[in-house]
Amino acid sequence: MGFKIGDKVIYPNHGLGVVEKVEEKTILGTTCGFFHLRILSNETTVLVPVANVDNVGLRRAITDEEVERLFMLLGDGKIDNHQNWKGRFKDNSDKMRTGSIYDMADVLKSLTFLAKSKSLSFREKRMLDRAKALIISEISEVMQTTAQAIEDRVNEALEKCFMTKARNTQRAVARAASAKAAPAKAAVARTATAAPVVAKQRQARAS
Repeated sequence: MGFKIGDKVIYPNHGLGVVEKVEEKTILGTTCGFFHLRILSNETTVLVPVANVDNVGLRRAITDEEVERLFMLLGDGKIDNHQNWKGRFKDNSDKMRTGSIYDMADVLKSLTFLAKSKSLSFREKRMLDRAKALIISEISEVMQTTAQAIEDRVNEALEKCFMTKARNTQRAVARAASAKAAPAKAAVARTATAAPVVAKQRQARAS
């Protein structure tokens, strides 16, 4: 993917940056092109090899349409809930490294939901804060609005997500209980139907 000076890009785990310069450097006898990125959150500069753009996940900021898709994802009630800490941490770390804002949204949902029922480890708490900060900074830049306004919308979407998940869980439990009770109800119905027949048969034998 090609970028030009002035493009706003997302550098995984660093956040939103601006391409300020593209230049060639010779390192150990090899000449390579580099993007100079200014990371907006802390005003630091990082160099990304042009040939390595795809591998590091450098991408353009999302569009207005993708922002709405993201909020739908945040509120859809679907949450990855790994019980095993090591597996959960590995999956979430892998998602954070992709640079995809949708993967970060999955991390944000699962860790926020988990934090409601237990204390997160220091590493997971830091990952949760990082995912939320990266999402808010990118959306606020795209929508040209304050970070606080975007954070409020993100929190509202997360609450909607958790309420939807709770309703879906209750329905699943009710369906399971209904399915479990169905054979017993059917047996009672068969017994009730058979009782008059048995009574008639006894009357016929008695006569």
